[in-house]
Amino acid sequence: MTRTSLPARPNAFPSRLLGYALRWWRDVRGMSLREVAEAIRMDHSHLAKLERGERPTPPYLVPDLDRLYTADGQLMALHTAITHLDQIRANTLGIASPAHGKDEDMERRRLLQLAAATAGLGALGAAGEPVRQLLDLSLNHESRSIEEWELAVAAHLYGLRTRPAAQVRDDLVVDLMTAQRQLDRTPIQDKAEIQRVIAALSTLHANALTRLGDHGAALRWWRTARVAAHESGDLQLELGIYATETGHANYGQRDPLSTLQLIQGAQQIAGTTPSLGLALVTCSEAKTLALLGRHDEARRALNHTSDLLEVQPPPPSIMPNYWQAGQLPFAENLVHTYAGKEAKASEAKDRSLVVLGVTGDQQYSSILQLHDALCAVLNGGIDQGVQSAASVINDLPTVQRSNMIMETGRKLLRAVPIDRRDRPAVGEFRELLAIAPATSA
Repeated sequence: MTRTSLPARPNAFPSRLLGYALRWWRDVRGMSLREVAEAIRMDHSHLAKLERGERPTPPYLVPDLDRLYTADGQLMALHTAITHLDQIRANTLGIASPAHGKDEDMERRRLLQLAAATAGLGALGAAGEPVRQLLDLSLNHESRSIEEWELAVAAHLYGLRTRPAAQVRDDLVVDLMTAQRQLDRTPIQDKAEIQRVIAALSTLHANALTRLGDHGAALRWWRTARVAAHESGDLQLELGIYATETGHANYGQRDPLSTLQLIQGAQQIAGTTPSLGLALVTCSEAKTLALLGRHDEARRALNHTSDLLEVQPPPPSIMPNYWQAGQLPFAENLVHTYAGKEAKASEAKDRSLVVLGVTGDQQYSSILQLHDALCAVLNGGIDQGVQSAASVINDLPTVQRSNMIMETGRKLLRAVPIDRRDRPAVGEFRELLAIAPATSA
């Protein structure tokens, strides 16, 4: 039986604030309205009204949504906090029940002042920061300039490379919601620039989700990024997103043949004119072919990538440091690793580390070390390889053991010949990989 929502209350601010929270966690999970509505047996149009704050969220529904979104109790804490703050607001301001027709902006200012004055947000622990961000989002109606958005994107990119992915994921959702609200208010003739911003933010969000191993949500966000780039009319941005999506797909997100099919579709869109987008897509092709054991084709794709990059094609103007981050030397290292070419893989690793010294993306340094170990295994050094790989992972704090690092370790384990998998070092490494990768800050 389908559940229905309750009648609207005269003053909707608490409902709107909780609505932001519902949308926030749904976006984090990458779920559609219809998917969530089906899971909780509610009509999707009613759920949309809850997210817009047009109807109050029934209290009995909050635990169900918290479990569905795997919010770890934070959504319930938010509901409790919002309810508590609204009660304090009413008592403090002498309002037994919100009067019909009260000025909404005044109510928002009062509640924000109350929240700041009581210092209640800090007492909420893990839920305090989401409450603060949701309050800020609900009160902020000013549009940012494109220059401000580009700075925000650059900050998120830096965060992705240097901080735990779960922290970056939560911060990105706030800006994605803000950008979407700005897009809704932007005249159609001016939408392209903000669509490019949404494409970039969605790309970083999908990247973070991949690092966290949340593949279903990541796939949906990759598609969101591609669609936004396509609607902006920026072909190079769209191709770049295809390239980064297919590069990340090889870490447990898609099977290599499906990834290769996606790459070939992107190459048809790109045409034959040299461009950075085509180079990046071809670079992803080389890595995917290497995983399939098609080493000669992988080397040809590497050579084609190098030729395309020789003309130094310009990157998309948004997030340029993402599209020029040493993709070629990393791909060379991967291709030579899977071919068992230790000397060439080592040379490419050194070139890649030079770039990583600039970008600071910590996980790729670990992946390069694991490639050394994988190459040793492929060349018969089983104990040496698995012990080296175990050392790389054990040296990392748990929060830095991304899905991409652990998936590289699993590829190494699968490379061990079946008749050698009973060796003690292999068993110990298998146990290490069974530990869940980092999924939270």
